[in-house]
Amino acid sequence: MVPFHFLSVEHLKLQEKFGKEKGIKIGDILGMVSGWGFFIFWFGVWLSPQCRFTIPILEFLIINIPLINLSIPLPHLIISLPFIIIGAWFGIASVRKTTLKVAETHRAVKIVKDGLYSRIRHPQYFGGILAHIGISFLLSSFFSLVASPIIIILNFLISWKEEKELLNEFGNEYEEYKKKVPMFIPKLRF
Repeated sequence: MVPFHFLSVEHLKLQEKFGKEKGIKIGDILGMVSGWGFFIFWFGVWLSPQCRFTIPILEFLIINIPLINLSIPLPHLIISLPFIIIGAWFGIASVRKTTLKVAETHRAVKIVKDGLYSRIRHPQYFGGILAHIGISFLLSSFFSLVASPIIIILNFLISWKEEKELLNEFGNEYEEYKKKVPMFIPKLRF
């Protein structure tokens, strides 16, 4: 999905090559394909057959969900919930700020600098990483958890490419924004 995503954010190149209207449509389609593709990829990483792990603290305390044949060790539930809740909050709050259309198509019409975006440039990706770690713990998915550094690197590369294109589209305004707001680790102070 990374190549589709990289192409989807090249708005100016797509419009130059195919014309404005067609370039926008192609970019939007590529954005939708890559976005949903990543979503499906993450589910595959979490749910694929793999080694399961347990944290050896109170591992005998297990919550069974018979309907879907799932057993969740209590320590995993306790560890996972903050990651999932905070990650979901970052994702939902950022989509609410930019709109679902921008989140799906990766086509910004302006630079959002207030609210959550005044503290972190890529809150959706940051939230996705946190949620991934939480879900990996919740499902005791060993390979999913081990793959976390790769997922972080992929998110960094995608963010890097998006920022490169945002600099092409918005120039100095985005450069100034980059100087003030961190990429992935939210600034806690004003």
